[in-house]
Amino acid sequence: MSIRVYRNAAIHTGDGGNPLAEAMAVDGDRLLAVGREAQVREAAGHGAELIDLDGAAVLPGLYDAHIHTAQYAQSLGAVDLREVRGLDEALTAVAAHAARLQPGAWLFGGRWNSNAWDPPAQPDRYALDSVCPELPVALPSVDGHTVWANSAALRLAGIDANTPDPVGGEIVRDARGEPTGILRETASHPLRDLMVSPDLRDLLRAGQEELLAVGLTSVHDIDGEDCRAAYLALRDAGELKLRVHKAIPMTHLEAAIAEGRRTGQGDDWIRTGPVKIFSDGALGSHTSHMSRPFAGEQGNVGIAVTPYEDLVELFGRAAGAGIAVATHAIGDRANHLVIDAYEAIGRTPGLRHRIEHAQHLRPADLARMAALGIVASMQPVHCTSDIDLVDSLLAGHDLASYAWRGMLDAGVVLAFGSDAPVESPDPFAALYAAITRARPDGTPVGGWQPEQRLSMSEAVRAHTLGAARAAGEDDRKGVLAPGRLADFIAVDTDPYRDSPAAVLRTRVMTTVVGGEIRWQRTGSR
Repeated sequence: MSIRVYRNAAIHTGDGGNPLAEAMAVDGDRLLAVGREAQVREAAGHGAELIDLDGAAVLPGLYDAHIHTAQYAQSLGAVDLREVRGLDEALTAVAAHAARLQPGAWLFGGRWNSNAWDPPAQPDRYALDSVCPELPVALPSVDGHTVWANSAALRLAGIDANTPDPVGGEIVRDARGEPTGILRETASHPLRDLMVSPDLRDLLRAGQEELLAVGLTSVHDIDGEDCRAAYLALRDAGELKLRVHKAIPMTHLEAAIAEGRRTGQGDDWIRTGPVKIFSDGALGSHTSHMSRPFAGEQGNVGIAVTPYEDLVELFGRAAGAGIAVATHAIGDRANHLVIDAYEAIGRTPGLRHRIEHAQHLRPADLARMAALGIVASMQPVHCTSDIDLVDSLLAGHDLASYAWRGMLDAGVVLAFGSDAPVESPDPFAALYAAITRARPDGTPVGGWQPEQRLSMSEAVRAHTLGAARAAGEDDRKGVLAPGRLADFIAVDTDPYRDSPAAVLRTRVMTTVVGGEIRWQRTGSR
């Protein structure tokens, strides 16, 4: 392969010693030279292939630190209830989707948000039965922590009036003790093994095209072992185009230890990531573990999905085997207990432990996170999606909510992602949210809790080098400098110079991974 020179671009390298460049030379999958075009072409030598980027702005490849790529790929062909505004509208969409399915198939999708329905109301299985009496239906809520199932799905899962609530979960029941079809947290787990998906390789092959198209070159995938197997198959077939840091489900921890997996093992296409553990639920499902009850819900402080003693045992078991830990924690009580558990096992050299989401913390816990070296893996669009919910459910709580500025000022490493399909995987939506703390329509004017806003350089850094640091890959990714992987994107706006509104509308023109153009905009796409 000849050396390639990518030129005619405004290159934002992310390298403090060389922040702006005109051209880059790529030798194989690594950057050979970055700087002024004349210097780069001299380093590349005669005969280098020249690739003109047409004056585009160039950024290091964006890295999603928390995404469910299998669920995202499945969602592309599933029923989508995110925009519906009431039960009747949701049932109409489910009925239309069911009409296209074969007998015996599961109806997937969902992402409903009954908090935003008019009127707000929890649905039940009888409503689903009215439009889908035979096909099993299991529809996660927008946050993924509540599942709305019909009677057929409950029968297949063996859930009835005699089924006890599992540890860390709730089977919502009616006045007669019958399951309503709403399953919270671990109560929905029996449905997972029953949901039969098409070949994940086909889904992920198509899904990666969508992710490359929005500028992602690396992902921390949080889905299961079937997703890992599919990615390995794609890599072995030479069909994998983006890099995957693959988390281990908690249910597979013992098997992964027995196999000898360790965080960081693998190659530059697929590496073993952390084990994913749940501490609590989610705000939208009213299951995030809080120190005080939700407003108007006396006695409801959420759900401790994994008890504290189990957290300490699991953390120690994983770290002792060389596996980093990534713990889901949204409520302030959950975050406090997770930090306590990390403190209990002590620092583990070579492993970077994380809190996923870290949405609502006691202000004093920010400094504790920094002192323990805990990475905050956060999703900026969650903040702007949840503004009304936080204001209503957590009114009067003394919290540091989505405290990106507070995190950085305390010395916490920020790693940004999307949590797709909960939110869109578009990283430019995340950058917009991080610098404005406003919804896409610009509200609230000036941003929600604007003192927590970031600068564009800080936001981009969290979505590039910060995510790489969370994975222990900051020696290879996140900065455009000689010797680093040649992963970068060319875009039609310059996020450092254009308005936030323009950044929100950014279109990716070219995505390069390992020095090769893996995706390029054509026509009107």
